[in-house]
Formats: sequence, C-alpha cells, structure tokens
Amino acid sequence: MSGGTRFLGIDYGDRRIGLSFGDQLGVATPLPAITTADEGRRREALAAVIRERRVTELVMGHPLNMDDSVGPKAKQIEAVAARFRQEFGLPVHLVDERLTSYEAEATIAKSRRREVRASGIIDSRAATLILQDYLDTRFPLPPPPEPLD
Repeated sequence: MSGGTRFLGIDYGDRRIGLSFGDQLGVATPLPAITTADEGRRREALAAVIRERRVTELVMGHPLNMDDSVGPKAKQIEAVAARFRQEFGLPVHLVDERLTSYEAEATIAKSRRREVRASGIIDSRAATLILQDYLDTRFPLPPPPEPLD
C-alpha cells in the first residue's frame, strides 16, 4: 500500500522542537512540540513521530541572516539536517525561515506569550508556516480557470 508523500515540518530550537505535518494535499497542520531539553529524549520523540506518521521527507527551517548570509545558527541547523538525513534515512529540505517565529508569535496575545512560548505552540506554528511555504512551492495551486465569454 502506497501512502504517498508525507512531510514533517521542523522548527528546531535548543529548548523546543516545533512540528507540523503535511502531505501531497498541500496543507500543513501543527503537531504538539517536543519540549524536553534532553537530546536523547528529543531524538526518541522525533523518531516516534516519524514512525507514527510514516513520514517520507523532513522540512526544516533554515535561519539565514537578513542579508542572506549563513550565520552560526544556520550552520547548526545544517549540521542537524545532515545528522537527521543519516539517522532517519530521509531527505531533508531546508527552507528559509526568517520571520516565521515572529509571524507565529504575532498571533498570540502579548499577555499570554510567555506561557504559550513554554508550551511549544509558537514553535509548532512556526513549523507549520515553514512547511506550508515548502508545500506551496512543491504543490502550487493551479491557475484559476479562464472566464467564459
């Protein structure tokens, strides 16, 4: 049985890993974030999501600098992506994630941001924006039909 292409969007951070899921329908949906700082448990949790969702490709946010240069954070993500390719045997696509965390956080009331940030909701919203950007380029919408005369 062929399950089609299944994508896991990842907003990888030192404290939390935001996650989202999508397939060839082209719609990204948030998943609960991984909120442990323990590296071994983070990997186990990520492997479990990949297995449960039968993920075929990973899409990670690539935090380029505003001038398009690759800084220390982007280099760290490139190393994590290389490790994931080897560990999980899946293709890993890097997507420019500039401003996604800001965009995701802007949807949360200022008074709730600290509490919500700790829950990983913002991270998973950012992962959803990252994955949706990728899906929009991979599965573009067809042009609207020509109007009838």
